Amino acid sequence: MTIRVLLADDQALLRSAFRVLVDSEPDMEVVGEASDGAEAVRLAKEERADVVLMDIRMPGTDGLAATRMISADPALAHVRVVILTTFEVDDYVVQSLRAGASGFLGKGSEPDELLSAIRVAAGGEALLSPAATKGLIARFLAQGDGADGDGDPARAERLDALTVREREVLVQVAGGHSNDEIAERLEVSPLTVKTHVNRAMSKLGARDRAQLVVIAYESGLVRPRVE
Repeated sequence: MTIRVLLADDQALLRSAFRVLVDSEPDMEVVGEASDGAEAVRLAKEERADVVLMDIRMPGTDGLAATRMISADPALAHVRVVILTTFEVDDYVVQSLRAGASGFLGKGSEPDELLSAIRVAAGGEALLSPAATKGLIARFLAQGDGADGDGDPARAERLDALTVREREVLVQVAGGHSNDEIAERLEVSPLTVKTHVNRAMSKLGARDRAQLVVIAYESGLVRPRVE
């Protein structure tokens, strides 16, 4: 299947460069370009996009607001948002992850990294920039949510629906590990891990693995690691 990609950035030159790169791949195509967040939301619906490459800082409706709108719309439940930013770890990125983005990537990333990001997001995986350490991401995710306490009580209560094994898998997901890596760590099959991940997503109302990571930290199940 061809991955339908929407480009949302207020810089036309950058959009053009991304279009050439994406359209050069046999398994993906650019189905639209937006110069602001409101247009991105509209085109995501009209063009049935699978993945939106979203700039954060845009005039009018910015990328953060657009990500929230996409995540809140049941008709766009299949759409995955990858945030493109010059600043790889800042509060905007954290808010975007909380709003439902599947991850983020620095604008200075290599072409292969960008293409890989599109495929990873389309597959429902969480995407964190290779340049950002897990510990740093964790600290930002925990900011303002009782990092030194027990996490969000409401989110922590939702974890009661998980089995012991599902909690174990969630901890591994929050550590940034793939299904294959988790399977090796827990000595189970990758298919079993995938089943546990899917069940945890269903029980916690998470759109994808990125939201599972956010829930794991905000609930206090996983604590931020200070390097």
